[in-house]
Amino acid sequence: MKCNLKTLSFHELELILAEMGEKTYHARQISRWLYQRGVADFAAMTDISQSLRRKLDEGYYISEIPLVEVRTGEDGCSKYVFRLPEGFDIESVLIPDQGRLTLCISTQLGCRQGCRFCLTSRMGFIRNLLAHEICDQVIQVKKRLPEEKTTLNIVLMGMGEPLDNYQQTISAIRLMTSPLGLNISPRHITLSTAGLVEELYRLRQEKLGINLAVSINAPFEDLRSWLMPVNRRYSLEYLLKALRDFPLPARQRFTIEYILIGGVNDSPEAARQLCRLLRGIPCKINLIPYNPNPFLNFRECTEKSLEQFQQILIQHHLTATVRRSRGRDIGAACGQLGYVRYRMRQAELTHSATKSA
Repeated sequence: MKCNLKTLSFHELELILAEMGEKTYHARQISRWLYQRGVADFAAMTDISQSLRRKLDEGYYISEIPLVEVRTGEDGCSKYVFRLPEGFDIESVLIPDQGRLTLCISTQLGCRQGCRFCLTSRMGFIRNLLAHEICDQVIQVKKRLPEEKTTLNIVLMGMGEPLDNYQQTISAIRLMTSPLGLNISPRHITLSTAGLVEELYRLRQEKLGINLAVSINAPFEDLRSWLMPVNRRYSLEYLLKALRDFPLPARQRFTIEYILIGGVNDSPEAARQLCRLLRGIPCKINLIPYNPNPFLNFRECTEKSLEQFQQILIQHHLTATVRRSRGRDIGAACGQLGYVRYRMRQAELTHSATKSA
């Protein structure tokens, strides 16, 4: 059985080259072909000898999760659909905005956090993505962009909770930031979490230099526990202590994400309580109007409640911006990923299995 070359660390790649009787400096060339040029065929590695390419091909292969669909919405936002070996799909979203490109990538197939306002959570948890599957989303999207537009901001905010897939997520980030990997500056990478506090304390030790976004979504313990079951395990008090303890680099701030749901968490009282909670924490707040869909019984906040909420935060000297969701018409907006496609694939796979039987 051949081994997937992308599952090897750089050091492991050097070791197998030495065992083959080859110079270990070839590991640098191979890594750049895999991650910066995105090749999936040893024959494409033209600065490596044919004899080494044959040796690699005899024992190894280069994985690539197939891209099965790209949908572009009216606002220019694109959803990329990738198929995993078991037949289910993950989704990534490319968002153009004022000359910048942001790619929102997935870390899990499904999600176990159970947030009531998120369609992905309705899938339940199916499995964690491997580090190379997380990075493959970036590699394949970059390959399809014009050369002058290949600088991306990466946001780990797609399907799944990144810190629930801790080790593979950290490995993927290290691969993204390595000069021998995707060579992306840590300043262009943001990890978004629902607030897994134990993992946040572990993350302190990693010294990754990336940006951190935290979903609060309710400033009251009981309401947040209802909306986000993670709060029953890690309370707001515990989460905010973790943020105060987190060693942020100079001039860096947390991004606090707050999805405004009409009649649920968008009251002036909620805004004032949020101000009290965030006192002393270096942060900026992204207010995100809820994206309605036919599967969940929530509604979008009104423009009046959104403006009122934002003004209360600003009056308390907090930086608060409104993040308008993109890609609603193609099911690519915040909280919409995965579920519809998952139900479709379930039906297709069940139908195929029934026909085969």
